[in-house]
Amino acid sequence: MSRKLFGTDGIRGRANADPMTAEMAMRVGRAAGRVFSRGGHRHRVVLGKDTRLSGYMLEQALTAGFLSVGMDVLLLGPLPTPAVGFLTRAMRADLGVMVSASHNPFHDNGIKLFGPDGFKLSDEVEAEIEALMQAPAADGLAGSRAIGRARRLSDSEGRYIEAVKASAARGLSLNGLKIVVDCAHGAAYKVAPTVLWELGAEVVPIGVAPDGFNINDACGSTHPELLAERVVTHGADLGIALDGDADRVVLVCERGSTIDGDQLMATVADEWHRDGRLRGGGVVATVMSNLGLERFLEARGLGLQRTQVGDRYVLERMRADGFNLGGEQSGHIIMTDHATTGDGLMAALQALGALVCGGKRASETFRAFQPVPQLLKNVRVQNPAAALAADAVARAIAAADKKLGRGGRVLVRGSGTEPLVRVMAEGDDAALVERVVDDIVAAVPGTA
Repeated sequence: MSRKLFGTDGIRGRANADPMTAEMAMRVGRAAGRVFSRGGHRHRVVLGKDTRLSGYMLEQALTAGFLSVGMDVLLLGPLPTPAVGFLTRAMRADLGVMVSASHNPFHDNGIKLFGPDGFKLSDEVEAEIEALMQAPAADGLAGSRAIGRARRLSDSEGRYIEAVKASAARGLSLNGLKIVVDCAHGAAYKVAPTVLWELGAEVVPIGVAPDGFNINDACGSTHPELLAERVVTHGADLGIALDGDADRVVLVCERGSTIDGDQLMATVADEWHRDGRLRGGGVVATVMSNLGLERFLEARGLGLQRTQVGDRYVLERMRADGFNLGGEQSGHIIMTDHATTGDGLMAALQALGALVCGGKRASETFRAFQPVPQLLKNVRVQNPAAALAADAVARAIAAADKKLGRGGRVLVRGSGTEPLVRVMAEGDDAALVERVVDDIVAAVPGTA
């Protein structure tokens, strides 16, 4: 079976337009409920969301779908995506659902599904759900006495906060540290400042006034400029930027410089390796991670295993090959000893543990390696697959590979969530990198 609705991170699109409609969400609820109604016990699903206006609509539509096939629904309200994975397993639920479009603007939304083990579903299970969504609406409906019930889980925030704190090094104290945290007006707007404050930090929260429209709007991990300004203004020791559903994190040092996921993975891997905690002989990352990270790990006898873009593919490789640390340059940091998916807040605590333990400033602690010059440009197209199939693009890529040689690499791919072609190159010669990227961009149909 093939998938059409599901992409690299669930279903995503513009809210209240095909396919991200209430009717579609209800069908997802019915179909997923049927797939995960196994055994004679009373079945349940935990359902979280971020702070988008459309979350109310999709939450209620999903709930109706699940109830109609006899599944009980535990409503979490606004909580980070990793909290849904955690609570799915902790509540022994049959399924977990997160309503979020992650780092996208408010007008988009999405649906992410988790199995009873708290991990995101495989491509095969998503295809099974998608196939059942085409079945007649009456198929699989529960009898009148078997319709499910819905209720709010009142202590969901507290449960997750304690799990996040438990993931930190035992006895970690943030006393004496001033931390600015940007919650992107998203799902972590309550829990993130609370965790940091309970561990002793002086917290300066920003992005904590969601209104349904301002999620990720010039703030959060995709726009760390505001955070950098506030860190310098307040004389803070560190800045933490989460995205709308808080499954990714970007740090800012005391000087206002950004620290991406590659630097964070290098720092954590080095510390875990020294402590004997790193498993798998290295780290799993995507094809987007900087060549400098690969060289840093190799110098320590560690390997970098690369996957296609998408944290789900990183996680699949980690689980298959026994790694416990992986992630993406964008800030998805996956630590399977602590969470079933990327968790921005848990990753931030690992970073803070390294900062406290090392006794150095953030600008030193999180500059593990010198990044190789890397440039990424996005080209908006109608059909990424068709654009990538153009002969001119193939010729431009081949020419770029030849120019960069062994000291660099080129990656051209279609986005899994937006109508974009992403053109990336890296190498030791920054000027050459820029030239080859521009040559490929110019070759993409309609962009010359």
